[in-house]
Amino acid sequence: MGSSVAHLAERIRDATTTDEAADALTELTAAHDGILAALEEVLTATADFHDGLGQAADPYIARRLRYLADEHLRVIRTDLADTRNTLADRHAPHPGRSTRTGEVPATERERSAVCACPPPPRTPPPRTLPAPPLPVAAGLRR
Repeated sequence: MGSSVAHLAERIRDATTTDEAADALTELTAAHDGILAALEEVLTATADFHDGLGQAADPYIARRLRYLADEHLRVIRTDLADTRNTLADRHAPHPGRSTRTGEVPATERERSAVCACPPPPRTPPPRTLPAPPLPVAAGLRR
């Protein structure tokens, strides 16, 4: 399951259009069979498990897990679903990414059909040298 979530991140990194990014987010945010819905089930099942353990801290842990599922995960799911919907409505190419059009040379292995190259790094400003320490005053020792 972890590798499929990592694959979604890779798909978003490689996306050249808003539709491709939205499709990847759909798998994450789907209400009934999305990854976040499954994570909510895991948190709830773990909370239910803690309810029956009988130690003093177990009810607290169960309440905390339900709180995470009900509050924090809900916020994440809602924000990602809104982001997904916004991307799906745009139907636009990503301005910084383009689909490769040329053939891969025989000496190079093909990694992807998409070139999601980041912009070239900025040149850092020149470094300044620290000021030399002040000279120590020479004097007689006592």
